[in-house]
Amino acid sequence: MVNNSEFPEADDFSGVKKRDVPEFGQGNSTLIAVGGEAGVQQLVADFYYYMDNEPEAATIRAMHSDDLTQSQQKLTTFLVGWMGGEDRYVERYGRMNLASAHRHLDIGYTEKQAWLACMQKALDAQPSYDELLKRFIMVRLSFPAEMCRNRN
Repeated sequence: MVNNSEFPEADDFSGVKKRDVPEFGQGNSTLIAVGGEAGVQQLVADFYYYMDNEPEAATIRAMHSDDLTQSQQKLTTFLVGWMGGEDRYVERYGRMNLASAHRHLDIGYTEKQAWLACMQKALDAQPSYDELLKRFIMVRLSFPAEMCRNRN
């Protein structure tokens, strides 16, 4: 029998100590966990660094203009709202429809995976991000990434 006095929060059957797990996706908890808007700006800057420098991202990088300023601003604004912060995307850029906004681009499975790989590298570059936070973000971003795909 497990001595529950050492781990009073342990499961009576397994003896496994329960961990307090943050509830990402509740209110602005995700935005707080990434360091607020400044944290999102750093994440986006790192994302575009990998987009510029990873060979597997060359095709998706070529879909963007040489000057990434507007792309960075749009992605930052989108992610801040998506992570539970103030949703300013519509007032700055108009209504968001991911599928139609990317329809003019040739996005298949390979391009989607390259985008997600750059985001994973950017997440991994953030020293304060918990592994659970990174996984949460990647799982959640896989859905809009798939919505942008328009060919097999």
